[in-house]
Amino acid sequence: MENVNKIKQNQIKLQNRYKQLIEQAYNLRETDCALSDISEFKAIKLLNKLNRLKYLSREPAKQRLL
Repeated sequence: MENVNKIKQNQIKLQNRYKQLIEQAYNLRETDCALSDISEFKAIKLLNKLNRLKYLSREPAKQRLL
């Protein structure tokens, strides 16, 4: 159960960072395309991590049902 809480906390932290990077990429789109692309790339990498954590946090609930 403790691991699930750690995963949830990590998800919240990464979601906040993801939102910041997406907003930064949007704001930089008109002024500096290179920085916008870098922020967007970092956001995509974070989204992949979030998807993996979402899968991990789903597993214990699935195992309890079996």
